[in-house]
Amino acid sequence: MSRKPIIAGNWKMNKTAAEAREFIDAVKNSIPSNELVDTVVGSPALFLEGMKKGVKDTELQVAAQNCYWEDFGAFTGETSPAALEALGVDYVIIGHSERRDYFHETDEEINKKAHAIFKHNMTPILCCGESLETYEAGKTAEWIEGQITADLKGLSAEQVSNLVIAYEPIWAIGTGKSADANIADEICGVVRATVEKLYGKEVAEAVRIQYGGSVKPENVAEYMAKENVDGALVGGASLQADSFLALLDFVK
Repeated sequence: MSRKPIIAGNWKMNKTAAEAREFIDAVKNSIPSNELVDTVVGSPALFLEGMKKGVKDTELQVAAQNCYWEDFGAFTGETSPAALEALGVDYVIIGHSERRDYFHETDEEINKKAHAIFKHNMTPILCCGESLETYEAGKTAEWIEGQITADLKGLSAEQVSNLVIAYEPIWAIGTGKSADANIADEICGVVRATVEKLYGKEVAEAVRIQYGGSVKPENVAEYMAKENVDGALVGGASLQADSFLALLDFVK
């Protein structure tokens, strides 16, 4: 099965609203057709409304970096999935290692978020990944299978076919280190095998799996050439317009 590539930038807690507008203006007319690749920018929640207005009638799509699982209520500081849907947000990133590590999010919470995102007609970009200790102990496959199994609990086969899973080894995020393309392909293959175990071959062949962790314009094509790697979730290299656009050169 041919899966459409997906390149998603994750700005994390960077940029002001003015800087976000400048970025969108700089890239929006240079994005390849979404028949070839889905191109996504993950913005801080503060900028999402302006981002959606800025990308109107372009090929660029917008992701929130997180959301809560309840639609409304006494949850100070959280972002409602219903509110994100109303803005027209396309994707929501959940389960990022920074959310898991710094804010102690659990697989149970991430699973609730996945259900809420689908309920509101958006697509989760669901992150998984292991620590350096787990990797060096040779327990990566076991760890990833456990995360994916818990995070997908109760989702339908159709939902899983349409979501995006991002494999991000924690030891390769913001460190300058990266899993080489062969390692990335191997572990993305573990993700796909886990989905097949849970949902069958057809779903496993449909689900798109990204690699994330020090992806740059210089190495993105090497990752994208691998069988099980369908895209990239990119941090630092997505912050500047020229670098972000260079990540898309592999489709030419």
